[in-house]
Amino acid sequence: MERHTWKNGLRQFSPEEKDETFIRGFFGRMLFSGEEVLKNCGVLSGGEKMRCMFSRMMLMRANVLVFDEPTNHLDLESITALNNGMADFKGTILFTSRDHELVETIANRVIEITPKGMIDKEMDFDEFIKSERVAEQRAELLKSK
Repeated sequence: MERHTWKNGLRQFSPEEKDETFIRGFFGRMLFSGEEVLKNCGVLSGGEKMRCMFSRMMLMRANVLVFDEPTNHLDLESITALNNGMADFKGTILFTSRDHELVETIANRVIEITPKGMIDKEMDFDEFIKSERVAEQRAELLKSK
């Protein structure tokens, strides 16, 4: 019986390519090397699990990604790789993050959800937080209802 390693588990999500060389090359891009791909799924660290999930999403070639705090558990090198990957992604990404640099470099639309409504602007994050118009809208929302 084959060990349940994450490499073997993720192979099923590659619709086109199941070749060992492709799979190992792919995981090399995800900052895994050598025998790390043979680790049992149960012993992966939090960061390795995150990178494994990103691998799965990339292999599935989705056109929409939803992330909740995607940089949690990642080291600086992995965060940089994620940021670059998100910037290169051609589809739609809906995400929430407390990582200011990630939000500033990736987001081109900001939706602020409040108990009394929402503010939806197509602009980068720094523009959004400095915008007087957004501040006025926020104040109006607080007054209403």
